[in-house]
Amino acid sequence: MEERIYKIVSSKKAQRKVGFIVLGFLIFAIAMIPTKMVLAKMLPGKSANTYSIYVDTATNSTIKQTREVTECVAKVLKQEESIKNIEIFLGQGAPLDYAGLVKGSAFKSLKNQAEMVINLTDKHERDEPSYMMVHRLRPVIQNQCEHLYKDTSIKFVEMPSGPPTFATIVVNLYGKDTLLLRQTSHTVEQSFKETEGLVDIDIMQDDIYTKYEIIPNVEKIINSSLGVDQVSKILYMAFKGSVVATKNSIQQQDQIPIFVSLDKKTRTLKEASKMDLELKLSRLKLLNKQGIMVPVREVVDIKETVADPTIFKKNMHNKVSITAECDLVSQVYPLMDAREILIKKLEKDFEVKRLTGASTYMFDLALVHKKTGEKILVRWDGEMKVSLDTFRDLGGAFISALVLMFLLMVVYYKSFALSGIVLMGSFLSIIGVIIGHYITDIVFLHFITGVHFYLTATSLIGFISLMGISARSSLLLIDFTKSLIESGIEKNRAIAISTATRSKPIMLTAVAIILGSLLLATDPIFGGLGIALIFGSMASTAVSLFYIPVLMAKVDAICPQNGGMICKEGEGKDEEHMDVTEVPPEIHHGNPTK
Repeated sequence: MEERIYKIVSSKKAQRKVGFIVLGFLIFAIAMIPTKMVLAKMLPGKSANTYSIYVDTATNSTIKQTREVTECVAKVLKQEESIKNIEIFLGQGAPLDYAGLVKGSAFKSLKNQAEMVINLTDKHERDEPSYMMVHRLRPVIQNQCEHLYKDTSIKFVEMPSGPPTFATIVVNLYGKDTLLLRQTSHTVEQSFKETEGLVDIDIMQDDIYTKYEIIPNVEKIINSSLGVDQVSKILYMAFKGSVVATKNSIQQQDQIPIFVSLDKKTRTLKEASKMDLELKLSRLKLLNKQGIMVPVREVVDIKETVADPTIFKKNMHNKVSITAECDLVSQVYPLMDAREILIKKLEKDFEVKRLTGASTYMFDLALVHKKTGEKILVRWDGEMKVSLDTFRDLGGAFISALVLMFLLMVVYYKSFALSGIVLMGSFLSIIGVIIGHYITDIVFLHFITGVHFYLTATSLIGFISLMGISARSSLLLIDFTKSLIESGIEKNRAIAISTATRSKPIMLTAVAIILGSLLLATDPIFGGLGIALIFGSMASTAVSLFYIPVLMAKVDAICPQNGGMICKEGEGKDEEHMDVTEVPPEIHHGNPTK
């Protein structure tokens, strides 16, 4: 080892060769991220023992229609052997779970809403993870059950590996014109549908549907010898019910209202049409003052109108949200594709401006309608926003750690060059981190799970923690080399001796880290941390033993101020002119203390 290192540091040709090899690996590793050889994601998929299905039918749907859709879903799920039981909650949300806290399950109370909780056998007893089951069942269920009624949406909600979000990808539209917001939301929805990898696309707003208002005609009521109050009461009793009397009880402090309504069969219309409504009102008759039975239809007017959708606001601005989930892919890449598709579609009607200011997110868009001048803000949110914030914070932590390490080394060595060597050794461990994820991705994709292994937030945590280990190895070599030079050994020989002597503790440290991280590598969430530590330690060891000596050989600061010819002797020789016999035998055999 000593002779091999001595040949490298004593030859400019060998130094350049090692430098080009390290530079090539660094460029190759970094290029893997933009070329998508290594895919980035906030956190990987998590195999759980349960998942949920959210069912939303059209806004004017009945509870019966919602039940039919859920029964269709349950019929498909009953064929799965790994499903233990299914819970269906009609017109309400399921009991709050980890994801439901953020997704608003507690606020569901409408007839067109339902939630299904699917409980599975233990994840250790089945071969198929829950996210693969969702991936397989989603298209089957949506193709069979979403077409039962128009505007039905069926979404699969899995237990998140990390902090839950409203959805993986969320686009919030802000503006004043509600009609323009609705039209733009359909453009966003269409862009999502054309993007590969996006599923469960939904617009979070009420559907526009036709409704009928029954308005008592005062003039006709008077001419028919009826009272307005009389007509109103019969209408309430026919469709909703009304209080007709009260009951007093010794055991009850307040009066108990007696509520009367028509039975369900009579109260329900066969179809939501004006003809059926007129027929129902014709069958309802009131007795006037002359004792004549007057049909209610004769004294009311039926007005066809459009339902008023719920208006959502945030920060005093009208808002419409469009959500989507990712199907076994990272949210980063479908978002980039969907954004470009969306911009092309919006440019037909809007002037589109990409916002890049400090007060906005990097993917936001400002829209100005070409005809009306109305403004709309397109703001991206969801797990993508969390991912950007996390990677930004981790990147800032990494840069801060590098700066603090550099300043500490400058104070210690009083040399920017030596501090830069320590910094370089720490940073180059990224080669092993990225290449390790590439190798693991190939193994997982083709031999184990069939799913990509992502570079996640935990991977970056592992990379940051590696910096201390890499810096320790560089410090060992630099300090030992300086002490050897001060004892009178020539610079290149001192570098070779220190590298050979310290190679054993450096490699033992790496082996300990690798063995300790093997268990982490099998964890679905912290697997990125384990892979980063394993392959990063390998790269850090190789850099410490072969590239750090080259950098030390090029720096004069490693020599004492009065090093004289000790630091210049033997420098810059080519391999064919080297003479290793110039060094005393006891030094040559790595015993500098004699």
